[in-house]
Amino acid sequence: MTAISLIKVKETAPALVSLYKTAGASLARHGLHDLRAAVYLVIDYSGSMKPYYADGSVQALADRVLGLSAHLDDDGRVPVVFFSTDVDAVTDITLTDHRGAVERIASGLGHMGKTSYHLAMDAVIDHYLDSGAKDPALVVFQTDGGPINKLAAERYLCKASSLPLFWQFIGFGNPPQQTVRLPPQTRRTTRTRQTDRRQRRLLPRRHPPHTPLRHRPVRPPRQRIPPLAHRRPRPRHHPTALTPQTLTCRTPAPSGTTHTAPAPAPRTGTPIR
Repeated sequence: MTAISLIKVKETAPALVSLYKTAGASLARHGLHDLRAAVYLVIDYSGSMKPYYADGSVQALADRVLGLSAHLDDDGRVPVVFFSTDVDAVTDITLTDHRGAVERIASGLGHMGKTSYHLAMDAVIDHYLDSGAKDPALVVFQTDGGPINKLAAERYLCKASSLPLFWQFIGFGNPPQQTVRLPPQTRRTTRTRQTDRRQRRLLPRRHPPHTPLRHRPVRPPRQRIPPLAHRRPRPRHHPTALTPQTLTCRTPAPSGTTHTAPAPAPRTGTPIR
């Protein structure tokens, strides 16, 4: 099994020439330019991946994997597994029809579900065993979230450990840690805007430049009200003695007579202070 030459890549996929050269330089830097292996691509088709399909991130990853496989394999095709809650599709992407291949395949798929790692791993293992290959295989596993069943994913990794399969996991998510660099003309999506707002909330707040901290007005301190026990008692005045006065009864009195009520006696004693 020999690698695909640069001349054939220029004839079949001229848009991948730069990616082909970059992958070749990386392999030579690590001493792997003579390595031959099959290349698999596993793509997440869960609901949270919708923005990455829309802005071309998944297609950019597929193009890079194709450029790498041209150095490691000789058939010019990469088996691709789309997975979500179940395995949605198992197909191939070739050098001759790589343009818009991801969009064409995704348009024929159904509902975008969750991330079942173990089902995608099982599909890769079955494909490798059915092919009867003896050479090792590199599996590029792309996702943007954790598995819904971690125990099952661990079991299938242990199952694949007896085969010459090497797994490379690539995560889509936080832009500063994003593995795939998008071209500059890529538009901003809702996911990136929400991530920017989340990062801005984590930054420390700063005062505006027109109101520096040393020029901000200082609020005067509140006057402390003493507790009730320390207040000075109010002076209590001695009740004034009532003077005798004439009171008219409520009951009607005979004409020509006046009822005089006795006035209360004045209080005596020392006033309480």
